[in-house]
Amino acid sequence: MIKKILAPLTLASVLLIASAAPAFQGPGCGGKCTDCHSITKEEAGKLLKTDKFKAQVKDIRMSPVKGLWEVEIAQGDKTFIVYMDFAKKHLIEGMKFTPLEQLGESKPLSKVDLKKIPLEGAVVVGNPKAEKKVIVFDDPDCPYCAKLHEEIKKITATRKDIAFFIKMYPLVIHPNAYEKSKAIVCSKSSKLLDDAFTGKKLPKAECETKEVDNNIKLAEELGIRGTPALIMPDGRLLPGYAPADALIGLIDNPQN
Repeated sequence: MIKKILAPLTLASVLLIASAAPAFQGPGCGGKCTDCHSITKEEAGKLLKTDKFKAQVKDIRMSPVKGLWEVEIAQGDKTFIVYMDFAKKHLIEGMKFTPLEQLGESKPLSKVDLKKIPLEGAVVVGNPKAEKKVIVFDDPDCPYCAKLHEEIKKITATRKDIAFFIKMYPLVIHPNAYEKSKAIVCSKSSKLLDDAFTGKKLPKAECETKEVDNNIKLAEELGIRGTPALIMPDGRLLPGYAPADALIGLIDNPQN
């Protein structure tokens, strides 16, 4: 297309246009993204339907990667981050940015106090009496939680000494996740968890429970902001999805 446009131009005309360019410059994007792109808190709030979730946009800033807004949302005493593209068409969640110069460097995982995490209300995948217990904060509408769930089943199928204790942690950006979480907690059934992750409709919760609300509060106290989040038997916190082999490596190699 460029060749077709430039073909009729003579060398002289090209040079003339090039030499005249500094004299006139129309509106355009400069070196800063904000020269062309902007968004207000009010606009972001409407797009993200924060009123529906009783939340508000606390701050908007450029993300580390060009082309995305980083939106900080407050809901009660909780805050979390989501991303929106410049076109204002897509919500992006669960992102983690790593500078290229840090690739190959292994950062130590933070640790949490296991004594603060009750296991009584958790849904167990594997043998509840297994020697090695991994705690997982899951959202039933989180696609990466569903992906992780398949890896968990692979592990428990071959490792009877490892069990996963699932704490339901519905995120505010998934409006149907709270009721699904209650249904799963009430049943304490890994089958309902399977059904949720495969997109099946779940029955209504058959009990009244504060387990889900307590999990939301606990996640905040532990510094967990997204799902999935795994806590190893030694207390190391792993945010996000990981394949079975990587998880087994972490579980079998605790750190003091």
